[in-house]
Amino acid sequence: MSEHTLWLLRFTYKKLKEKLTVSDSKKLFHEKFPYVIPGLYKTIVDEMLVELNLLSNQIEFSQDYLFCIGFTEIFKELMKGYNPEDHLDLLFDSLCSSTNFESKKIKATSYKLLEEFKNKSSKDIKNLLKDKSSNNLYPSRILNLGVYKTISNSTDFEGTSESEKNEIISDIFSSINLPVTKAEKDIGIYKASITKMKQAKELLDELKIKDKKRNK
Repeated sequence: MSEHTLWLLRFTYKKLKEKLTVSDSKKLFHEKFPYVIPGLYKTIVDEMLVELNLLSNQIEFSQDYLFCIGFTEIFKELMKGYNPEDHLDLLFDSLCSSTNFESKKIKATSYKLLEEFKNKSSKDIKNLLKDKSSNNLYPSRILNLGVYKTISNSTDFEGTSESEKNEIISDIFSSINLPVTKAEKDIGIYKASITKMKQAKELLDELKIKDKKRNK
């Protein structure tokens, strides 16, 4: 084992016993993920890293199953088209380990609960969420998006109008005592980010095609 590896292990162990600063988390992340992140995804990864660090230092925060769903699902959605694709598992693991989260536990919890919510109506999902959720959920952006992703997978959600979707979302968030206004804002920003990412990828694809034609 090299001296550098030993230093990293000691540093990580020390930091796991105390609160990690954002600077600590960034340092650990780049040690664990020593690859260049494409510009299109760099800001997203930085924002996730900062958000995870801040959450891990909140006394009221707990790694609820809705947080696990939110994190795995938004990571999957926002990282679509990432190249090389085989770096994604290490990227996810590095985000988690550098902010005191366990990636395997997050993935396992998310998979188990998404299967449980699968093929359910929005009414069934509302009842399941009420049964499974505690009264003191920490209303983070990631948790709010976990609730949203769960709702949007319901069997009767896609076929409804935007106003009906908003009513379903508002009703379910209220039923589990989460601030509706904050949730609507988080969902709106997330949807806008997905649209921007899609447009940016399309633009990059067009530029690549033009470059190929010019080089022929």
